[in-house]
Amino acid sequence: MRILSVFGTRPEAVKMAPVVQELSRTTGVESLVCVTAQHRQMLDQVLGLFDIRPDIDLDLMRDDQSLAELSAVIFRELDPVLADIKPDWVLVQGDTTTVAIAALLAYYRHIRVGHVEAGLRTYDKWQPFPEEINRRVAGISADLHFAPTEWARRNLLQEHVPDSSIVVTGNPVIDALVQVSKRPLPGEVIELLGKLEIGPGSKRLVLVTAHRRENFGLPLERICMALKQLAERGDVEIVYPVHLNPNVQGPVYRLLSHTPHITLLSPMDYAPLVHLMKNSYLILTDSGGIQEEAPAFGVPVLVLREVTERPEGIEAGTLKLVGTETASIVRNANLLLDNTDTHAIMAQAVNPFGDGHAAERIVRALFDFHM
Repeated sequence: MRILSVFGTRPEAVKMAPVVQELSRTTGVESLVCVTAQHRQMLDQVLGLFDIRPDIDLDLMRDDQSLAELSAVIFRELDPVLADIKPDWVLVQGDTTTVAIAALLAYYRHIRVGHVEAGLRTYDKWQPFPEEINRRVAGISADLHFAPTEWARRNLLQEHVPDSSIVVTGNPVIDALVQVSKRPLPGEVIELLGKLEIGPGSKRLVLVTAHRRENFGLPLERICMALKQLAERGDVEIVYPVHLNPNVQGPVYRLLSHTPHITLLSPMDYAPLVHLMKNSYLILTDSGGIQEEAPAFGVPVLVLREVTERPEGIEAGTLKLVGTETASIVRNANLLLDNTDTHAIMAQAVNPFGDGHAAERIVRALFDFHM
């Protein structure tokens, strides 16, 4: 069985890495990897971390590339790859532009599509943008849907996807997290924690990531103002690895540079970010992946978005949706920082996103699938 895994960004690579690893050690599978390199630098460090060597590297990243330009070049460059390799399956993960276009191209060529992390929905096409439409396009094209949770499975059933085409697997991001968290603490994290005097009986770490398109402009500025207020407490250190997008870098550095108790960093490689999450007391994020990862370490997460496609975390109590209003962020963060009982309730909730064996279930389902 010839299987082509296609991905282009760091989050895709992280979640597909355990699947690619499982495919490589499975008898009866010819596993090939094609990367679009939609995000070049951030993708490469994950490939190195998990020792994945792409068979095809399209290297499509260009500065200031629009979604339309990126889509057009993926159409043009990926189609000949599918024509040449003629895989039995194309595997895609999540909701990027790479995912949507790869799924469509596979459909055009009558190639089966397996969609990892299928069934996430907000039912608001603008939030998150453009991911909500990307994953729906992939869902319509897919033959086999690897839903991370029962909630995602129910979404697919409501869209009239046959139950026989849905497998609840958990999310392979937990598989990846388990691997990386067992590795030694990276030197840069040891140095940072020491420099900021973070540890038991000392200051607590608040990790921040905010980079979503729908938060560009005023919402991101309100998030920054909330961080300035929280930094005035003096008993926390806020660490914010800042996304390279100019729409993020500009306002964040303008508003937060030289603010006591706030450390702005360049984007972190995945391994140190995992260990920073593991050592955090609280995380504020608009990221999708961190909503799934942080609860595995018992770290409460405040979600800086108006809606989330991961309501399982809200229901389980590992996440709380707080939006982007400054007052709401400050109020909810202070509650967790001041009230140990409230913090403990969130920290001890069970992570609903997986048990570290998703990749095994995905590969097994490919063998079990019958048209």
